[in-house]
Amino acid sequence: MKNRCFWVSNAPLYIEYHDNEWGVPVYDDDKLFEFLILETFQAGLSWITVLKKRENFRIAFDNFDYKKIAHYSENKYEELLQNAGIIRNKLKIKATISNAKAFMKIQEEFGTFSKYIWGFTNGVPIKNVFNKREDVPATTDLSDKISKDLKKRGFKFVGSTVIYAHMQATGMVNDHTTDCFRYHEV
Repeated sequence: MKNRCFWVSNAPLYIEYHDNEWGVPVYDDDKLFEFLILETFQAGLSWITVLKKRENFRIAFDNFDYKKIAHYSENKYEELLQNAGIIRNKLKIKATISNAKAFMKIQEEFGTFSKYIWGFTNGVPIKNVFNKREDVPATTDLSDKISKDLKKRGFKFVGSTVIYAHMQATGMVNDHTTDCFRYHEV
């Protein structure tokens, strides 16, 4: 039996996500935006709730295509509000649309969103050494800094906790606990 991080339940979806995605460095803009959307909708909810609806989000938000999302009409917004397959939060849906626009502005300035976000770690994942649940923070000085910069650039629902979760998910930080089999693999 493999030892996994403390937060992984025995739900196959959680195990699959932990073992194959969580903490793996992501440098692709499309995938970075997908995780940004998912983390935005996760705010205040459990991650398993979002994972269970991930494919519904993918369909509802045009495969997480930020170029399309940035141009969503009021009709599309209303359609999303009626979609029972996703989390129907008015502010989070509006934030996703405005965040797509802000995402593209960063791409214009930096070439890619990846260059921008990974610039905060000099393009290299930060490998933390956490032995137990209590060691893993919800925020850090770096997530505070990124959050503040994103908000300055017009992003919504990007508080420090959301950004730290995004950093964990996209491998900017390796927060697998030292007893987890993935700790030395990512």
